[in-house]
This record gives sequence, C-alpha cells and structure tokens, in this order.
Amino acid sequence: MRTLIDLPDTQIQALAALCERMHQSRAALIREAAAEYLERRTLRSTGSAFGLWGREGTDGVAHQQQTRAEW
Repeated sequence: MRTLIDLPDTQIQALAALCERMHQSRAALIREAAAEYLERRTLRSTGSAFGLWGREGTDGVAHQQQTRAEW
C-alpha cells in the first residue's frame, strides 16, 4: 500500500545519505523505521500493563504502605 508523507528537506537529505551508505532504497529504510517504531510502541504499552512493578524493582505493597503512612 502506498502512503504519501511530507518530510523536511533536512530529513530527506539525511535519509538520502543513509540510503547511499546502507545500499538500500528510501522505501526500504522508511518501512524498517516504521516497523521498529511500531514494535517499540507496542511493547512499551503492553509491558506497562503487565507487571507494572516488575521493572521498577519496587514492591507494590511496600509502596502502598509507605504512601498510606503519609496520611
């Protein structure tokens, strides 16, 4: 499917240089960038919903007790 987007000249120039260096087409690099962006966003939103305290290294009950102690 085709999509039309407007990019500033600076991004077009940087993308052209990257295409030359990577020996890939502009379309291929933009598809790759979009895929990486979507994967990062999907993982972040999914990960934040499950095991919220797991990545923080904080015990949820201890945090709750500390917060309530302030009242």
